[in-house]
Amino acid sequence: MAAATPQPVDELIARHQDTLDHAVAAAGSRDYWSPYPEFPKAYGESAAADGKAAFDALLGREFELPGHPDGGEPVTGEASPYGIELGIGYPHAEPDALLAALEAARPAWAKAGPAARAAVCLEILARINARSHEFAQAVMHTTGQAYGMAFQAGGPHAQDRGVEAVAYAYAEQTRLPRSAQWTKPQGKRDPLVMTKEFTAVPRGTALLIGCNTFPTWNGYPGLFASLATGNGVLVKPHPRAVLPLALTVRIAREVLAEAGFDPNLVCLAAEREGSAIAQVLAVRPEVKLIDYTGSTGFGDWLEDNARQAQVYTEKAGVNTVVVDSTDDYRGMLNNLAFSLSLYSGQMCTTPQNLLIPRTGIRTEDGERSYEQVVTDLAAAVDGLLGDDARAATILGAVVNPGVLQRSAAAAGGELGELALAPRVVASPEFPGATIRTPALVKADAGKPDDLARFLTECFGPIAFAVAVESTAAAVELLHRTTVEHGAMTAGAYTTDPEVETALIDACLDAGVSLSLNLTGGVYVNQTAAFSDLHGTGANPAANSAYCDAAFVANRFRTVEIRK
Repeated sequence: MAAATPQPVDELIARHQDTLDHAVAAAGSRDYWSPYPEFPKAYGESAAADGKAAFDALLGREFELPGHPDGGEPVTGEASPYGIELGIGYPHAEPDALLAALEAARPAWAKAGPAARAAVCLEILARINARSHEFAQAVMHTTGQAYGMAFQAGGPHAQDRGVEAVAYAYAEQTRLPRSAQWTKPQGKRDPLVMTKEFTAVPRGTALLIGCNTFPTWNGYPGLFASLATGNGVLVKPHPRAVLPLALTVRIAREVLAEAGFDPNLVCLAAEREGSAIAQVLAVRPEVKLIDYTGSTGFGDWLEDNARQAQVYTEKAGVNTVVVDSTDDYRGMLNNLAFSLSLYSGQMCTTPQNLLIPRTGIRTEDGERSYEQVVTDLAAAVDGLLGDDARAATILGAVVNPGVLQRSAAAAGGELGELALAPRVVASPEFPGATIRTPALVKADAGKPDDLARFLTECFGPIAFAVAVESTAAAVELLHRTTVEHGAMTAGAYTTDPEVETALIDACLDAGVSLSLNLTGGVYVNQTAAFSDLHGTGANPAANSAYCDAAFVANRFRTVEIRK
């Protein structure tokens, strides 16, 4: 990747060439690869303590973004689900000032070219990675994720998704040659000869609308896909999860300035709870790209109203698991128990509806009735979360009042008969944390009232054990649920090749990725960068996938100059 760019950028290009090459190759091979270690101890003996100290130093003060547009009273209001005070104030600026700064910063970045932009993005990610423990604290105390998950999902795994987006962006921008010699024979006459140049031209300003639960993991694909394709990015975090993205903006601005670019290529639009700044920004003519993760209602609004922009959404869905048969019954139960419990089910990939034939399932030890399967699954969840200290490290904390209300509704029997009631978990480390175990609710696919309840997304620690007439009926219901309501994931357990074929056909037709027979250390709610696609864009839950060529290619257009 050669480029006639300023010396600081040349150095960055050389520094990150190997990472970029490996990332592009990994996206093609789909095997495991990551530039960043996922284990906390890999970052040094003092890294965890240093990260905690850096996080503590941010609390109770104004967050500094030198040179950033500012226009008044700082934005405050973040509260930790673990019950500690944050008290951080973020710069506040009006949309006009933010967009004007971004527009002024764009031209030089657009001219820098794919190689320079990729290198700058990879330098930003490398510096974020070096502060993964600080980011883990920020993610933990804004999302409610337990520290181990906040470190991995909010740190290296999120950074992997950022690198992946940069790799796809670079590959797509360099797919055409920079220039070509065109010669058309004309028989006895001289040939027609032209030089043709192809330049990747960015769309314009991008708006990233962050989510409360995974601000970095869900934010980095769009952020770095837009930045690497030459667009400035306005980062609008969720009001309850500002800090992780504010830190990201600060580091991005530092790297951009050092590399000779205007730091206002990346700006922060912090908003107070209840503000409508996202709606205002989304329809501004300067905004040409929007990335959004959150509720279906606002996602639909963006798709319907932000007509001037290319909109990428990840919305709500109802994830389904079909249980037909297994040759590892205990492994299946343990895998499902962990999938239902991880981060209190507050993941867009967590299974919600477990479809079980009312006649039972086949196992390596014989038949198990519907009632036995449900009872055994409840016992597996209980066993996993029986110790409060261990439970707290798996469940994390409840992220918002809506999740707590749904958990309370389940506990009160409002969602149906309970196979497993949720309980309060006390965190030894954080007495003020709000933690609940999952509820497992019995349901019958033949009852209209039950259908109405479990065909609606119940985000949080609530799962439905749904009795269905047969495995064929379960496959049909999986297909219907995905087509009508969307899904980010689907799972199934079967030892029958014909059932497996039917499941695959149903998921291909409905447009949802399928995980079959997970009984070990991989869970349906997890996806690996460079290998797994997160979402498909082929059902109502999302109109795009992290990360494929379609996710990056429309963030720029190619303009041809013929001579």
